[in-house]
Amino acid sequence: MAAPGIAPIQVPLEAGSGSGPVATQTLLAAMLRATDQISDLIFSPGRPPQVEVYGQLVPVQAPGLRPLTADDTRRIASDLIGNNKQALTMLREQGSCDVSYGLPGLARFRVNVFIQRGSCAVVMRVIPTTIPAFSSLGLPPQLGDTATLRDGIVLVTGPRGSGKSFTLATLIDRINEQQTCHIITIEDPIEFLHNHKSSTIHQRELHSDTPNFSLALRAALRQAPKVILVGEMRDRDTMEMVLEAAETGHLVLSSLNTVDAAKTVERIVGAFSVPEQSSIRGRLAKTLRYVISQRLIPRREGGRVAALEVYKATPRTTQCIEGNDYSGLLQAVKSGTADGMQHFDGEIEKLARAGIVDKETALAYANDPAELQKALETSLQ
Repeated sequence: MAAPGIAPIQVPLEAGSGSGPVATQTLLAAMLRATDQISDLIFSPGRPPQVEVYGQLVPVQAPGLRPLTADDTRRIASDLIGNNKQALTMLREQGSCDVSYGLPGLARFRVNVFIQRGSCAVVMRVIPTTIPAFSSLGLPPQLGDTATLRDGIVLVTGPRGSGKSFTLATLIDRINEQQTCHIITIEDPIEFLHNHKSSTIHQRELHSDTPNFSLALRAALRQAPKVILVGEMRDRDTMEMVLEAAETGHLVLSSLNTVDAAKTVERIVGAFSVPEQSSIRGRLAKTLRYVISQRLIPRREGGRVAALEVYKATPRTTQCIEGNDYSGLLQAVKSGTADGMQHFDGEIEKLARAGIVDKETALAYANDPAELQKALETSLQ
């Protein structure tokens, strides 16, 4: 059944002769054409196919399309994995695997197949076939400076589903347009496909092109790149290699599932042993150039809007990281507007004052609801 207030999406799909299964590609294409607001497709035994629209799951209905069985989801998973032996091994040994999948001319997907209750389930993140333009994402203009950086670390952070991959792809594309350099990306899996522009760009995918991030990073240092994209810093070894790459003159872009700059620094430092942490803070202070933290907030009139916090390296922020002063780092971001920084609550306040989000939503997403309440009382009821 659909959730209250959420109408099922009807798709023009025929199941074919009799009650046979719908071909996976046919089903995916029909689901995507139902609406252009889909972020994820979900296939689970006992449920009809579902799509996520603005954070809410909506069932898909079509003539002859019934709730999926375990055999259905297993078949869909098999079609998506194809001949990827590494992914099949991971699914058997670890219970889940990531692959990329494409429908030519329509969309690409980041696919996760996992085992639950002994059967397969599938979640597919929709990735557009074109890289979004810098201006279309509403990114602050000062982030265009990342294309001119010679070295260091640029991190895009936020919860899963907050658009980190879009932002990273846009930043890489801007560098690709404006610099004549060698770019290497290391992704799990490859999402946006980049063409050679002013730069030469090579994209490597975990499991099919390289076994893990840290080994790929170590190899990248011998492949003469100026810019390296690491899809996600998942472990200590990858973080160590990212620091080493930045210290040896490379610009490294990556992501973390952290909520703001202070938590990002805390997460990286905390991945190392206590005796190492003072040294890591010093190295990070010298190499961290930007932290772009994102949240997607429900709009008053439907849909979602991005709110971004931006950390930029300055003498004050560098000192806060070196001194293990996370509260001071937060204050430095809040007061760093002249240096190109912005903080979440300030951006959320702007959205509320402009009527883009309502007051209750703004307070629910704020870091400090009490302070935001006081700020909004001057103009909102």
